[in-house]
Order: sequence, then C-alpha cells, then structure tokens
Amino acid sequence: MSRLHLFDLDGTLIHGSAAAVEISRQLGLEPEIGELERAFAAGQLTPPRFAELAVELWGELTEAEVAAAFEGAPWLAGIRDVWADIKARGERCAVISLSPGFFVERLLDWGVDAAHGSLWPAVPFRDPVDPAGILDAAAKVRIADELCARFGLTRADCVAYGDSMSDARLFAMVPVSVAVNADHHVRDLASHHYTGLDLREAYELISGPA
Repeated sequence: MSRLHLFDLDGTLIHGSAAAVEISRQLGLEPEIGELERAFAAGQLTPPRFAELAVELWGELTEAEVAAAFEGAPWLAGIRDVWADIKARGERCAVISLSPGFFVERLLDWGVDAAHGSLWPAVPFRDPVDPAGILDAAAKVRIADELCARFGLTRADCVAYGDSMSDARLFAMVPVSVAVNADHHVRDLASHHYTGLDLREAYELISGPA
C-alpha cells in the first residue's frame, strides 16, 4: 500500500523560522515581521490580514530577494534524501503551507510531488491580496483530501509532519503523525515526536533508515 507524506513548512522543514521571517530578513525588516508573527500566533490577525500587512511591509520585494531568502533559510538537513526515499518506496510526498506559494513552490525543484502555499500576488507586488487565495488550517485538510483523490489514496494512507497549531486539524485526521520540533498544540496529538535538525531522523521514526 502506498502512503502520502504531508509536510508543513514553517517551523517544520525550516527550523525555528518561517518563510515570512526569512524574506523579511533579506529586507532588514525582522522586527516588523516579528510583530506580525506574534499577532498572528495570538489570533489577533487572520491569515488574509497577515498577508495584506506583509505585502505592505515588503513593498518592492524582488524575485532575487525571494531566492536569497529561500537559499539562506535554516532548512533541516536531509530533506531531499527523505523525499527521494519516499519516491523510491513508491510513495508520495507533498508540502502544504500557509506561507506564500511563490516561496513554497520552490520546493518542487527538491523532489516533492506537490507544493501548496497561499496564493499571494506575484512579485513584485502590483495587485492586492485576494483573501480567497490565502490558506488557513482548515485548508490544509481540504488540500490533503484533494491530494489523496489525485493519488488514489485515502486519509488512512497519510502521514503528517508538523510543529504548531495550524497542523492540529491535519494531525487529527491521519493515523500517523510526527511532531517535528513542535509546540504543545501538536505534541499531544502526534504519534511520534522529534527534536533535532535532520529530517532523516524524524522520517526514520515511521519508515526505518532512509
């Protein structure tokens, strides 16, 4: 039986950081994005409002700055190795993130089968944020179901990897989950727990050595 491995991005594949933080670091705007991140975590900002404020903050963001943010992010080690092993086993893998799609989709070059992020305006920003394109925690479940249908699988065939509240609904719907450097919102829901800097070690908790 095949499986579908579903990975969160911020705080999971990127250790201790997020796409928005890494983009803001390129622009020298870490304190400002930090304020937005804290407000979002406290439930004071909806995902669409966070996106609107981030677009205002980033102003003339360029593709080169997005690329630098992606390359410079503190990624866990072994991501490509894990995804290669998943494929070698005849299984599937996907990333589902609330972060901008223009950042998340760069992971397709690393070998993931699908990469889903929020639909932000194209860089450089000339259009407003469309709230309908911004993902939330419920959207992660919807996209997971769509991926299952695409790959001929069911929720029972899924493994989820995540670290925070936005992953809780996904963890609750799948039989196997791995809390990666996680907070209490998902640690208590997870089948397995991993703290460290190498995705291969987290993956081995459910698959054996890659």
